[in-house]
Amino acid sequence: MASDHASENGVDGDDEREEEDDEEEVEEEAVEEEEEPRLKYQRMGGSLSSLLSTDAAASIAIAERMIALGTHDGTVHILDFQGNQVKEFSAHSATVNDLCFDAEGEYVSSCSDDGSVVINSLFTDERMKFEYHRPMKSIALDPDYSRKSTRRFVAGGLAGQLFLNSKTWLGYNKQVLHDGEGPIHAVKWRTCLIAWANDAGVKVYDMVNNVRVTFIERPRGSPRPELLLPHLVWQDDTLLVIGWGTSVKVAAIRTNSLGANGIQKSIPASSAKYVDIVASFQTSYYISGIAPFGDALVVLAYIPEKVNGEKDFSSTMPSRQGTAQRPEVRIVTWKNEELTTDALPVHGFEHYKAKDYALAHAPFTGSSYAGGQWAAGDEPLYYIVSPKDVVIARPRDAEDHIAWLLQHGFHEKALAAVEAGQGRNELLDEVGSRYLDHLIVERKYAEAACLCPKLLRGSASAWERWVFHFAHLRQLPVLVPYMPTENPRLSDTAYEVALVALATNPAFHNVLLSTVRSWPPTIYSSLPVISAIEPQISNSSMTSLLKEALAELYVINSQYEKALALYADLMKPEIFDFIEKNNLQDAIHEKVVQLLMLDCKRAVPLLIHHRDNIPPSEVVEQLLSAHKNCNAKYFLHLYLHSLFEVDVNAGKEYHDLQVELYADYEPRMLLTFLRLSQHYKLDKAYDVCVRKGLLREQVFILGRMGNAKRALAVMIDKLEDIEEAVEFVSMQQDDELWQELIKQCLRKPEMVGMLLEHTVGNLDPLYIVSMVPDGLKVPRLRDRLVKIITDYRTETSLRKGCNEILKTDCVNLLIKYYKEAQRAVCMGSTEEEKHHKAGESSSTLESQRGSNAGSSIELKSRIRGSGRCCLCFDPFSIQNVSVVVFFCCHAYHSTCLAGGSDSFNMGSYVANSDDKDDDEDAPAEGSQIRCVLCTTAAG
Repeated sequence: MASDHASENGVDGDDEREEEDDEEEVEEEAVEEEEEPRLKYQRMGGSLSSLLSTDAAASIAIAERMIALGTHDGTVHILDFQGNQVKEFSAHSATVNDLCFDAEGEYVSSCSDDGSVVINSLFTDERMKFEYHRPMKSIALDPDYSRKSTRRFVAGGLAGQLFLNSKTWLGYNKQVLHDGEGPIHAVKWRTCLIAWANDAGVKVYDMVNNVRVTFIERPRGSPRPELLLPHLVWQDDTLLVIGWGTSVKVAAIRTNSLGANGIQKSIPASSAKYVDIVASFQTSYYISGIAPFGDALVVLAYIPEKVNGEKDFSSTMPSRQGTAQRPEVRIVTWKNEELTTDALPVHGFEHYKAKDYALAHAPFTGSSYAGGQWAAGDEPLYYIVSPKDVVIARPRDAEDHIAWLLQHGFHEKALAAVEAGQGRNELLDEVGSRYLDHLIVERKYAEAACLCPKLLRGSASAWERWVFHFAHLRQLPVLVPYMPTENPRLSDTAYEVALVALATNPAFHNVLLSTVRSWPPTIYSSLPVISAIEPQISNSSMTSLLKEALAELYVINSQYEKALALYADLMKPEIFDFIEKNNLQDAIHEKVVQLLMLDCKRAVPLLIHHRDNIPPSEVVEQLLSAHKNCNAKYFLHLYLHSLFEVDVNAGKEYHDLQVELYADYEPRMLLTFLRLSQHYKLDKAYDVCVRKGLLREQVFILGRMGNAKRALAVMIDKLEDIEEAVEFVSMQQDDELWQELIKQCLRKPEMVGMLLEHTVGNLDPLYIVSMVPDGLKVPRLRDRLVKIITDYRTETSLRKGCNEILKTDCVNLLIKYYKEAQRAVCMGSTEEEKHHKAGESSSTLESQRGSNAGSSIELKSRIRGSGRCCLCFDPFSIQNVSVVVFFCCHAYHSTCLAGGSDSFNMGSYVANSDDKDDDEDAPAEGSQIRCVLCTTAAG
């Protein structure tokens, strides 16, 4: 199996190659180096493109000095080898199916679907036309046509007959050489041998002996000939190469009367020739053309489509429109060993079938072929024909080898090859420079630019030289992405020139933006670039990308306000972060509308937060003046709503406008606004609510206007919300409104029942029932009355129970209070308390809590006594005695209260919080002691 490699294409670059299906072979091929192709290709130029722009090529024939090209409109074009038209014959009215030159190249013959054969002289006006009245598919002139007076030729077509025409003294004689085995698809004449192919197979006829030499059967499984034509080519006088479907056979014409061997049929004993099949193999592709290549073969391969992962070689041609693969030129040996494979970038190959291609080769002796090389001028030429293209293939030489290495990116190998051939190291830079020069001449500026890092390497001088050279050619923008910013670092001028070149070319503004962002700002000055861009601001060449790049340059140059203006024009989302980062709140006065259009969720808080710098009046004015350019009213609503939430009075002069905005965009928020604001005109607000049909808002405004009856009418007639109506009347505290409510409800019987349900506690249901006119049918009146009575009884019972519970609780609390008031609290002196605290300062927190729990509570008389004993009127601090305080706030010296008795037990009169609850019902010991003042007053 031959290795997979790419071929050179002199027109569009490298050809693509299909990968083999077998995974093991792919792995092996990936390891091997890519082989250099043996052929080089170029498209035929000259007049060909214009000729095929309105027509399509159908057939071709090659002579020693010229080329004949037949087209689908029936024209035969005579071209030189550069593709320039020399002559033109309007020979037919239908497709030219086949062409043939005589050996001298003086006559060209053509056959067509119009049923005619035309022979034209290339150097005289001689022209002969023969009518066969059936489409003719193939023709072959006698190689000695110009030298013999017989003017013989053979032709065949769909009629299935192979005609031999010859000139006699009476005129042209038409002889049928073969008939009855289907259409004649191909015919070739070499010396005295004629080979032709029909539906049955290939036959060879000996014109000397006037006998058929052999018959070679059509390969089994091959597509029908009308779908894929058989291809015959004489390699020399005795070798016939046959390519049919996926089969290749090489037949040798032997001169031996012993007979033939192998697969061919027997021949007459009188024949001196027979055929020997010297090579035969099957291919993995369809054969669209075949030609000799020294001791090998050149095959034009058409790759069939895959069906279920496998190539379909059925007799029906796969031809789904637009899915065909590139045709391939393969060089194979007679043993089917592939030497090279090249995929051709033929124009429109996706839509072509196998029969749309043809392969022809220029006549050559081949005697100079040795070791895969030809002598100069003796190399073969191959012409690959498609409907819109003709590609010329020829063997490669040493110069092509170096060019192929350079073209395929093998720079080191190319330079190594040059060095090995000439032995001079100085050629290293020269070859690299020549390669760049070549790309520049070919106008492949982008390819040259991408190779500069590899070829120029770390030479700053070389880089600068090429930078200015690209600038001179006005192609510097393609080089900018590859320019180094360090190792080496170029001069500031080089970078500035590059940026200016990008700025002046609109096609590269995106590159300018990415370059400004990626290059360090320290390697160049931004001022020259800014100066080159600013004059374009008012021109049509000022693209958004250029504006953004200019903004980046302004930022580099610390001109933040100018950058902000451009970001606002570009509607960049990051403008808000840019404003916060650089404190540019003062610079957004004229950008309110743009900021809101960009992101109102971020713009509104920004404007609200900085309302001292940007007053609401300025924001509102800009939005009102820009209502035609954007949804300014909605933005105005968002701004005023946020402003109202922050400060109710901040935008009070716009509250009338806010009423309309709320009604348009957020009606559910309008009622809250109406309740909180005091700065809108009631009549205007009411008109807005009426126009928008906002009923609850109408009720609120009517209530604020004092028109309660009308508000009540709206609730009853339009809202039909009796519960809200009852609540409204209750808040008004107006008896006349109750009467109005009942009056309004009586107009709607269903409202009467609802009124009975919702006025419980506000109106006497019996009063409402008494107001109902006789005969008025109230829906579910009985059920509602039963419910009202039941609810009334339940409420009465609950109230009675609650009253009893309340009375009991009051009595119990009074008894408890009375008992508590009888107790006294012992208070120690201030000095004792201080001494007690000092003694306890060294104890632990737990002991302190226990000590404090058992100590006396020090109280100060706040109302009565004013810190003095209520009996002796001496301050408590004068005498070093305990103090007794009653819950009535009267305080006494313990000695004064006891009347100087030493038997007075102080602990008996102290109310301790720990045993308060336990002694609640039992009278405490010494409870006979009473507050002197309270007891006296009670007595």
